[in-house]
Amino acid sequence: MAVTALAALHRKLFDETDGSKFARLKERLLKKHAADDRLAVLDILTAYARDGQLLHWRTFLMTDIVHLVEGSQHAAFFAWALEQPALAYWGIDGLLKSIGVDAYAPLVALAASGATRLEVRAKAIKSLAVFSRQPFDQDLPSDPGHWKAEQLRLSAVLAWQADGYPDGAGYKAPAKHETLAKPRSRLQVAAALLERKLALRRQREQDLAQPSNWLTMASAKDMAEIDAQWVLPEIYRHFLQFYSPLRVHVDGKRFPQGLHLYGAAELVEAQHGYAVHAVHNHNIASWQSKLVVIADAGGDPYCVHLEERSIDGDLPVYRARHGAGEWRFELHMDDFIDFLHEIAWAA
Repeated sequence: MAVTALAALHRKLFDETDGSKFARLKERLLKKHAADDRLAVLDILTAYARDGQLLHWRTFLMTDIVHLVEGSQHAAFFAWALEQPALAYWGIDGLLKSIGVDAYAPLVALAASGATRLEVRAKAIKSLAVFSRQPFDQDLPSDPGHWKAEQLRLSAVLAWQADGYPDGAGYKAPAKHETLAKPRSRLQVAAALLERKLALRRQREQDLAQPSNWLTMASAKDMAEIDAQWVLPEIYRHFLQFYSPLRVHVDGKRFPQGLHLYGAAELVEAQHGYAVHAVHNHNIASWQSKLVVIADAGGDPYCVHLEERSIDGDLPVYRARHGAGEWRFELHMDDFIDFLHEIAWAA
């Protein structure tokens, strides 16, 4: 019965001309048969990627194919896919998954080819970096589709090839302050809660070549730059020094446009467009000089006031909406620690 049902789905997929109906058939194929008939499903999907009539679906199927493949049985298919402009991007990961280090030479050749699209060359270098633990992708966007031509570290890749493709050391996770594991103060408790929530995000997606959603210790250089700019309220300065957000971005019902919480490395630069003119780099007269932007949600700034303190040393957080013609700040939270709790529960 299963074989008959699989054969029927095979025929329907190849006969279907409507993309939405094809998507439903494909999902049925995966849901009902991928676990028990993985190789048969792979044969259907790879056959469609080669000859199917819906050209865009031939490309879209590549991620499912890469996910299902185990071992080298489909290596020839991925080698063929590298030669197809529409399939090469995901064919890279398929070849690495199929034959491992034996994929290095053809992928280096692909990365070095000036006739290949930039995003495919970048993807080859990114995937080689991840697989070999070499730093070809350090501090570059996680999505190689956003790389620029000058960011292709081809000379380093070729030197690695000449050296016999040695394994690299990979990336260390950002350093965290010890009090995140054993918090005591109100600030430490709030930071530890946020860190736990961010850790769940990191489990779903993390690229240590450009780590995101961490609370880490700020560098002395960044703190010196901040201290030269402002005398920050102590509780906020303490947060930046020991629990500095590193590319922290959260979203959800509370922040539907996403909230970006600034870290020490970006705080000074982040004032551009608010307190500082983004192009001419001069202070904007209409901005209240004692307000420091510490986060934004879709361009709406969240600020602390340099001269305001509550009785326990905490400080309020203000918010304004952009695009209103002038900045009209309203109290968002009575204290910064409550703001951290809000972000944590949104993460």
